[in-house]
Amino acid sequence: MARPEQDRNTSAAHEDPGLQPERTTLAWGRTVLALITAAAICLRWIADHGVFVLTLFALAVATGAAICLSQRARYARSCRGITDETVAADAAGVLGLATATAVLGLLGLYVVVILT
Repeated sequence: MARPEQDRNTSAAHEDPGLQPERTTLAWGRTVLALITAAAICLRWIADHGVFVLTLFALAVATGAAICLSQRARYARSCRGITDETVAADAAGVLGLATATAVLGLLGLYVVVILT
């Protein structure tokens, strides 16, 4: 029996007793909170390190916004993968976050070590 396609505006149902999609969503949410905290700290550096710090702020906010905007699609893809038993790792999301984190760290070092 064919399963009817679900409406894009509703959450996909799954039969996962461990609630893996929910745990993953919470982890990405904690990552967004960490990025917002880093952005707030960057704003405190403006008086000491100049306006270049706004680059750090913008990168942290842009990364957090990208995570928030892609969260619904990521959750639905994970639920469909569990239902179809074809869950694939979100390599692009993890690689993008790792790259943004590395750039944010390197720019932070540049601000603190070089610009000071």
